[in-house]
Amino acid sequence: MENKRFAPFAYGVAFLFFFIRTIEGDVSYSVPEEMKRGSVIGNIAKDLGLNVGQLSARKARIDPEDDNVQLCGINLNTGDLLVQERIDREGLCGKKASCVLKQELVLENPLELHRVSIRVLDINDNSPQFYDDSLKFEIQESAVKGAHFLLGEAHDGDIGENAVQSYALQQNDHFKLNVNTKMGGRKNCELILDNELDRENKKDIMLLLTAYDGGSPRRSGTVVIHVTVLDANDNVPVFSQPVYKASLPENSPLDTLVVTVSASDADEGINSEISYAFDHASDDHSKIVSLNPKTGEVRVTGVVDYEKMSSYEMQISARDGLGLVSYSTLIVDLTDVNDNAPVINLKSLSNPISENASPGTELGLINVQDRDSEKNGLVHCSIQQNVHFKLVPSLKNYYSLVTTGQLDRELVSDYNITISATDEGSPPLSSSKSLHLSVADINDNPPVFEEQSYSAYVSENNKAGSTLCSVSARDPDWRQNGTVIYSLLPSEVNGAPASSYVSVNGDTGVIHAVRSFDYEHLRSFQVHVMARDNGSPPLSSNVSISVF
Repeated sequence: MENKRFAPFAYGVAFLFFFIRTIEGDVSYSVPEEMKRGSVIGNIAKDLGLNVGQLSARKARIDPEDDNVQLCGINLNTGDLLVQERIDREGLCGKKASCVLKQELVLENPLELHRVSIRVLDINDNSPQFYDDSLKFEIQESAVKGAHFLLGEAHDGDIGENAVQSYALQQNDHFKLNVNTKMGGRKNCELILDNELDRENKKDIMLLLTAYDGGSPRRSGTVVIHVTVLDANDNVPVFSQPVYKASLPENSPLDTLVVTVSASDADEGINSEISYAFDHASDDHSKIVSLNPKTGEVRVTGVVDYEKMSSYEMQISARDGLGLVSYSTLIVDLTDVNDNAPVINLKSLSNPISENASPGTELGLINVQDRDSEKNGLVHCSIQQNVHFKLVPSLKNYYSLVTTGQLDRELVSDYNITISATDEGSPPLSSSKSLHLSVADINDNPPVFEEQSYSAYVSENNKAGSTLCSVSARDPDWRQNGTVIYSLLPSEVNGAPASSYVSVNGDTGVIHAVRSFDYEHLRSFQVHVMARDNGSPPLSSNVSISVF
């Protein structure tokens, strides 16, 4: 099933929103980057067939599948999926052709998880840029017509048609422009010598190179090309390999040798002296490795983190003493090591839990994340020390904390639960999280008298109000469920209500005589006292008191 939606965008362009609901209940949306905070992406409740009225009660929320910033949220009153933080496609996905945010809609009681894919569409919000303000070339006057001089490429944070599409060179007498399309659609350009140079006639040539993207409206960026005409140097440096490849474990120590590049030049003297350099290396690359300009050694100079970037591609130049240059590519692939311990996140917890909860009751939801990859990122979660609870694997990296037996607050009123998570790395890394769980009381115990029956002895002609005896009952429940109140059960003594003979203090259980007794008229009698707790519903028990 496919529905189509339209939403306004800050730049005045209408973008097509669509979602696809699979048979598993997943939904996908497409949105342009840089939408305003609070913008509606779509009504996820309607698209998934959820009851909007239950979203709040079921604690509906949008969670990212990893530990990134939470960019989206849900309006619990309407079921709308909202933009919560700035969505910058370039910051999230760089130059990837497809930029998809993986989100999860989580509902509880019962647990329900829906995968939400949000495809972020590129807008033309970046202009082409050259890495340098100017490009400097030193070209021999002996250079033949048709000689090529690599200018490199302009970079645009956008992709597709919004990326760099064309170049234009300022009109001049010596050079024309040739544009090449590389793998992935990237375009770079080179100067082609169209008319031979004459240093004695003109030794400095200034050109303006402009790069255009294909957006609407299109954007552009420029760079100045400064050509210095040199006397003849007829051999350029030649690299031993067009592409150098190296593998580097993450967390490699500083000064680790990655690879050594090498180029040779058939000229002599200053024309054969070669210096190496990274050609327009980005900040990320320059913080990781350095290149010795004399030896060609590439060494580690920063923190190598596989989780931030798994591979690096750099262009290396070899330049001789008079400025002729050639290029080679260096590709460094990083290998993962188990350097991230699992992270345990408590998503929800029902605390306290009633002592009459049936075995299998779900108490909480646990999520476990490990930033490492493959086996290093596979995590096993368990409870080590408690037989009353267990973890049940749920969806993906989620576990449900459930009871395994009947709880009894009168035996154990509090539990300290330690959850452990261990990955499959070598050596494995682990972490733990402690939870405190309280057991809530229910009124499951009636008051119990300390004696099965009571006897009281009193002399005749006693004073009204005198104490006959005291009864006592205990209730192990908590607070009002364990508060005991005493009362006299209705009965008759010699045809008169028992309450006209004795009374009981409701708080203390002390039995008092209401009147003076006459042995010649009444030698003994029996009454019944009830002990009742303050639970809901209340529980009670009775005991008999024989008065002699």
